[in-house]
Amino acid sequence: MALLLAGLWVVEVLDQLSGNALDAYGIRAREVDGLPEIFTAPLLHAGWDHLASNSVPFFAFGLLVLLGGVARWVVSTLVSVVSSGLLAWLLTPAGTIVLGASGVIFGWLTYLLVRGVWSRRPGQVALAVVILLVYGGLLWGVLPGAAGVSWQAHLGGAVGGVVAAWALHRRDVPVRPPAPQVYGWRT
Repeated sequence: MALLLAGLWVVEVLDQLSGNALDAYGIRAREVDGLPEIFTAPLLHAGWDHLASNSVPFFAFGLLVLLGGVARWVVSTLVSVVSSGLLAWLLTPAGTIVLGASGVIFGWLTYLLVRGVWSRRPGQVALAVVILLVYGGLLWGVLPGAAGVSWQAHLGGAVGGVVAAWALHRRDVPVRPPAPQVYGWRT
């Protein structure tokens, strides 16, 4: 996660040196040719303050998800990227460019919050409670609020995190075996 976070900072250095030319690789809302940028937008940020505000939750939530296994991290990340990007592309006003890792961050956040529901592991439930107490206020970010903040990407990422947790941690509902048949005399 440290290498990925360092990579985000290197990308922002390159973006700043290019006069923010890389921002063109953000999601161009409602433009069909803007759809591929769903995969590049999480790597880009609208300046140092934006990147700095995303850095701690990016590292912390990403690391916590990664501790559950690389495959689960990859799946939860990809589902969050796609759902965040698609909702941002669909719901953001046309002519807007959406950038930033916050959709992925919201995906990891909700993944960590709900995976214990399906896994039923006490450690994951306890971690979810701690995360909710410390970072629960972030969840308000899925609602329209501050100008220039993509609640659409946040909401999409949050939905993606829930879907990823369900897909990766659900247990099949046990089927109750039929009652044994009793043969013999009835009294």
